[in-house]
Order: sequence, then C-alpha cells, then structure tokens
Amino acid sequence: MNQEKRKLPKHTKSPMRINPYWLYVFFLFLIFSPFLFDSLFKTQEISWLTFETKMLVSQDVEKIVIVNKEFAEIYIKEDRLVDAKYQAANKNKLATASGPHYAMQIGSLESFEHKLEKAQEGFLKSNRIEILYISRTNLSNIFSWMFPVFLIVLFWMFLLRRQGKGRFGTGTIMNFGKSTAKLASKDVRSKVTFDDVAGLEEAKIEIMEIVDFLKNPETYTKLGAKIPKGVLLVGPPGTGKTLLAKAVAGEAQVPFFSLSGSEFVEMFVGIGASRVRDLFKQAKAKAPSIIFIDEIDAIGRARGKVNSFSSNDERENTLNQLLTELDGFGTNTGVIVLSATNRADILDKALLRPGRFDRHIYLELPTKQEREAIFKVHSKPVVKGNDVDISLLASLSPGFSGADIANMCNEAALIAARKAKKKVSQEDFIEARDRIVGGLERKGKLISPKEKQIVAHHEAGHAVVSWYLENVESLVKVSIIPRGKSLGAAWYLPEENQIITKTQFTDRICAALGGRAAEEVIFNEISSGAIDDLEKVTKQAYSMVAYYGLNKEIGPLSFYDSTGQNERFLAKPYSEYLGKRIDQEVIKLITSEYERAKELLTKHRVQLEELAQLLLTKEVAHKKDLELILGERDDINNIKVLAKT
Repeated sequence: MNQEKRKLPKHTKSPMRINPYWLYVFFLFLIFSPFLFDSLFKTQEISWLTFETKMLVSQDVEKIVIVNKEFAEIYIKEDRLVDAKYQAANKNKLATASGPHYAMQIGSLESFEHKLEKAQEGFLKSNRIEILYISRTNLSNIFSWMFPVFLIVLFWMFLLRRQGKGRFGTGTIMNFGKSTAKLASKDVRSKVTFDDVAGLEEAKIEIMEIVDFLKNPETYTKLGAKIPKGVLLVGPPGTGKTLLAKAVAGEAQVPFFSLSGSEFVEMFVGIGASRVRDLFKQAKAKAPSIIFIDEIDAIGRARGKVNSFSSNDERENTLNQLLTELDGFGTNTGVIVLSATNRADILDKALLRPGRFDRHIYLELPTKQEREAIFKVHSKPVVKGNDVDISLLASLSPGFSGADIANMCNEAALIAARKAKKKVSQEDFIEARDRIVGGLERKGKLISPKEKQIVAHHEAGHAVVSWYLENVESLVKVSIIPRGKSLGAAWYLPEENQIITKTQFTDRICAALGGRAAEEVIFNEISSGAIDDLEKVTKQAYSMVAYYGLNKEIGPLSFYDSTGQNERFLAKPYSEYLGKRIDQEVIKLITSEYERAKELLTKHRVQLEELAQLLLTKEVAHKKDLELILGERDDINNIKVLAKT
C-alpha cells in the first residue's frame, strides 16, 4: 500500500501570479478613495443665517461637533428629520441615520461660540445645544500632496520597466547593473564556424590554441604554461575581427559571452562598473568560458588623452573596473577575455600590459591568395556563370577587405537581377567592383560640351603620364562617365608592396598631377576639377618630408607619432623654422613633379589628344584601347591578368 501511495501523482498548485498592472489599479483606488467616499458622504453646507433662522429657533438641533476648530457638523434630532425643510438631508441615505446632516464653516471659534451663546439666551438650560470638540485627520489633504509624488514614482517605474524589458528581458528595476551580454552555450551556438572564415590562417591558429586550452587545460598546465588572460584582435574595419569571434563562439564547446563596449556605459552613474562586475561574475560561474567585447575602444580609450575637457568619468570608472577584473583572475580560472578594435593606438596602456591583454593578433588586409579564398566563400550562394574567374576577381580587387568582397558579391548578384539574368557573369562582378571603388554611374548627369572636353583631357592626362612612368601601377581603364562625386576616373591595379621607395612616391605624385597638367597644356587654363588629386598629392608630399625622412634637405627625421601621445599638445613637435623648411620642401617637390608631368604631356601631346577624342566618343577606354594609342607597357606582375580584361 505504501508503494502504491508513492506512485500516486501529487497535485501541486502552481503559485498564483499577480499581474503588476493590478497593483497600479489598487494604488490608484487608494488615492482616489478619499475623494470618492467624501463625495458619497458629503454633507450639505449651510450658512449661519440658515442655521439660526430655520434650525436653531425651532430647536431642531440635537448637537454640534466642532472639528479641528475649523467647521461645525450639525446633527438634527431624529424626530424632526421628517419635516419637509430637511429633504436635502434625507437625500443622503447613508448619512441620515447617524449624521452629521449639515456642515458649516465657523471662521473664528471664539466668534462662533459668542454668536451661539447670544442666539440661545432665551432657551432653557435643558434645551441648550450640546457642543463637542474633536480633532480629525483629513485624508484628502494628505493625498493631495501624495498624489503628485505617486504619479512621478509611477512614471519612473514605467520607464524603467520599458527599458528593462528592452535591454535585459526581465523588466525589473534592479537589472540596470546586470550585464547585457548574449550567452552562446552548447545548446545555442553561433552558426558561423572556422570554415566560414577564409584567409586569416595565422589568426585562426592562435585563436584555436586558446579554444583548445579551454577544452584541454591539463595539456598546458602540466608543463607550467599559462594561457593569456586577454586576446586583442586588431585590424582595419572589415578584416574579419567580429567574424572570427563569431567563429570562436561556434567552434568552442564552452559558454561564450558577447557584447559591445558601448553597452557598458549608460546615463546612470556606476552602471558600467556594475555591468563589468556582473559579466565577470557570470563568466566565472560558468568557467571555462570566453568573454568577447567588440569595439573595446568605447571604454578602453586612454585616460586623460587629448585634453581634460573630453574626459568621461563614467567611462573611466568602467575601464578601471575592467582592469581590476582582469587582474582579479587566478592564473588558470578558465576565463579568457577576447576583444576587437580598429583603434589600438588610442587604447590605454594599462589595458595592453602583460597580465591583461597579453596577446595581440593583427588582422591585415587580405593578400591575393586570401582574397581568392574569401571570394570562394562569399560567392557560394551566388548563381555564377561559367565565365566567372575567381582568381581574376581576386587580382582585380587589391586593398579590398573581407567585408568589401562580401559586398562586391552581393552587388554583382543585384546587378544581374536588375538585368533579368539567370546567372551572374564576370561582367557583373567587374561592374560591382567599379561601383564600390568609384560609386554609382550617373549617366543622366548633364555636362556641357566644354566641361566634357576638360574632363576628357584631364583623365587622358592621368593615363598618359602614368603610362610612361615606370613606377606607377598598371592602368586598367579610363572613364569620363560621372561616378559619385567625380566626373571621371582612372582605374589602376595597385601592387601589393609592403614598402614604397622614394622613386615610387615621386612617380605617383607626378601621375596624380597629370590631369591638371593636361588642362594647362591643352587649354592653357586650369580648373577646380583637380581638388581630389591635389589633396592626395599634398598628403603624400608631407608624408615623404615629415614622416618617412625621404627629403635630403630635412634629412632622416620623422615626426610621426604612432602612440598618439602628442595629440594632447596643440603645438607641432618641431620648431617654427623647421616647419617653414618642411613647407618649402613640400612646395618644391610638388612643383617639380608638376613640371615633369607637363614635359611628358608636351612630348606626347599627339597621344594625349587622340586618347581624349576616344574618351569623348566611347566614354570608356580599356587597356586594349590604351595599348593601341600609347603602345605596349611592360608591367612586371600584371601582364597576364590584365590581358584577360
């Protein structure tokens, strides 16, 4: 029997849940109840004259109660209430039985007592009205000042609840200091894996080492090894820092907390530090685990940088708490902090020292081989034609990041869809590349014939000068179709060099000035169309003289500040005299290269005119067209690639 009883299911009542909105209704009822009941039991107010002539003279009053020395409550004898003159009192059925039946403001208590005594001079002592004095709390007065306070509290509770629901998911006020990190566990993992991360082989090896430590810590700890507490992913935008972190979340069999650096700082003081504490508390509770902070420069900016006016105490407090939590770890607690930024130069030095972010993984722009691998990944969902050459696309997209390549593949698909194609061709990919580099074609933009002449000779000047200079990148195409803000463009295929020589710098400056030089050679007039070229040339010249030490007169000096420490000073890191010499050498350099460009164009004026006329006719000149007019050019690395275009 006992066993049978144990088998019987027990009926358990679920705890009753109270809707919080019913609490709001209850509080509102409490506030308005004094006014409700006051109106329900409110007695009719009368004047002294009415009281004296209609009630006092006929001796209908049983007693008078003086409340708070402010007003008098009048009680009528029960047998007199049937009189017609007391119909008003009879309407209030709830108050008739006991009273009071009427109320009267008395003003001064002494004056009221004096008038009442005088009015009862002819009355027998037994017929005089009994007077009682009481003190009573007026609830309506209390709630009159409590009501606004309650409304303010209710309003703030509503706002906090709304924000709590949106940010934390719990809807409670106390969750402001809770971490907003998203948790990826074994059950809920990221769909991104290392297979989706093309290129970045060295970075993946280092990241996989950290993940392996969390899975198999004994392999490292038995040899006395210490895993880095923090790993910083550094690289330009679009190189795959966040994508790599998502892959870690997908590959790791450990809890993965991810959030942005901007989520720590709110309008309330102390919220950022509280969220940092809560985040690390959760991570320690689920160790081994990984914390990923994207865009850590939002809270990790160097303290006291630039000037004191731009300082933020709340952000600095959050940073201090983060530093404390990083130092607070044991040697092998199984919690690793992973962060990403493209502004490593502005991060606080205390954040980058050993013991905190020990390891820095640099993600550079992909090489040609890496771009080819990235193209293969992002072009998988694209329905490609048989003419698509991934290797050629990788060669024609130097300087593209992973995000740029993903955008290029998507743009190519959109272009093919607009053309009602069933497959995306190589032409669509090339057009997508041109759109990303130069902007959208604006064929409908109206240009006067004179302006078109200037633009054609301007772009032809770039092409001719760069064609006959040895150290300028290979020219792919020249166009006078307006794109973006520019009225024309020349497409080059940059060489992927790690260093640039002085000769390469000067040749590139000369090629950039070719457009303006062509305007002066042909029209004996210059225009504002070379503003982008002049901006680029000026920056390159100053870099040569003041940063790279490529000027003989200034010598091997560099005033480049890689640490950013000199940003707090308004003055330049060199004397006024040296500043004037730098300016002189920059002007001298640009002027000499401009004259060299004019000499080249004067020498090849026939080719310049012919190419300009071709652009006016066809609007676009490809490499084959350039070879017919200017002759063949010996490009070291790009002959085979460009022949296909």
